[in-house]
Amino acid sequence: MEFDTLNTVLWFLVVLSVIVFVHEYGHYWVARRNGVRVEVFSIGFGPEIFGWYAKDGTRWRISAVPLGGYVKMYGMAEDGENSAVNVLESGADDTEGSSQMTEEDKKVSFAHKTVGQRAAIVAAGPAINFLFAILVLAGIALSVGVPQVKVAVGEVFQGSAAESAGMSKGDTIVSLNGAKIDNPQLVQEIISASPGQLLPVVVLRDGEEIALNVTPLEADQDGATVGRLGISMQGVIGEHERLNPLAAAWFGIEKTFSITGQALTNIGKLLIGEGNFKDLGGPIAIAQMSGQAAEQGALQLVFFMAVLSINLGLINLFPIPILDGGHLLFMGFEALRGKPLSERAQEYGFRIGLALVLLLMVSVTWNDIVRVLGL
Repeated sequence: MEFDTLNTVLWFLVVLSVIVFVHEYGHYWVARRNGVRVEVFSIGFGPEIFGWYAKDGTRWRISAVPLGGYVKMYGMAEDGENSAVNVLESGADDTEGSSQMTEEDKKVSFAHKTVGQRAAIVAAGPAINFLFAILVLAGIALSVGVPQVKVAVGEVFQGSAAESAGMSKGDTIVSLNGAKIDNPQLVQEIISASPGQLLPVVVLRDGEEIALNVTPLEADQDGATVGRLGISMQGVIGEHERLNPLAAAWFGIEKTFSITGQALTNIGKLLIGEGNFKDLGGPIAIAQMSGQAAEQGALQLVFFMAVLSINLGLINLFPIPILDGGHLLFMGFEALRGKPLSERAQEYGFRIGLALVLLLMVSVTWNDIVRVLGL
């Protein structure tokens, strides 16, 4: 194995192990706070490589297949270890085992907790993934700072609204119509929505801010009248600006919501046929991105962990049986009905969920192989 490949694999395992540990610790922490006995906390699947017992009796272990992890709680159905996507074992009640439990056993059994307690334990994994991302992003903004993106003017087209306003090549757009400009898309949105309207614009030229007024020319676009400025633009990343603790916290929250929203938008496009399924990446793509992030430095690697944590949390909330979201869906039915779904219904649900997850994993891995081999 070449060094670069080995380096990529090692960083992939580091990144994945950290994210999985965060997710599983969410399940573990809330379970312990609700009096549930946690029997095993494993990073990886399969045979144990090494491990130890904590004072509370939990077996913490590192297992041979480092592609995920799981938390096994007392009172859960023995349905086997789950994948990196399905990171919590089934919450179905083990009826036969339940009948043999003492009252003391039931007090520490997952299956004998209330619906609300079990739902909290299941939801804690995805929730801590989002919290981890917020803290990481806030920490970056607080310690390193947020890069200040400036929008520079490239070409100013002859006869354009920009030329009439006195804009020049090399200007930096500071504000437009009172809005601070930090990306070209915002300029396009404001101009497009304001045909024929007089807009104040502030540009930075030779270190001096200059106030101008621009009136976007009217143009037809698919039967609608839109504004045109008449310039080419490019985003330029400037110096990093460190934020105060409150602003950094808000940045972490805002950025996490933004990344989540973008992911949901992309998924929505796939569902309605506007996206390309071949663009989805699997474990090989994640490994490559981990290696690339590590090569770019610790900051990029930590940021990548935050993004991956958001995606893991989001995927686990999908209402698919076998994922955390599927468990929550079943618990929702239980809360409405006053009793759990039948064992047969849950079994069929988990089988369908497992088939869907395996199909997705095989498909994205195939995408990775096709991409790597250039087929």
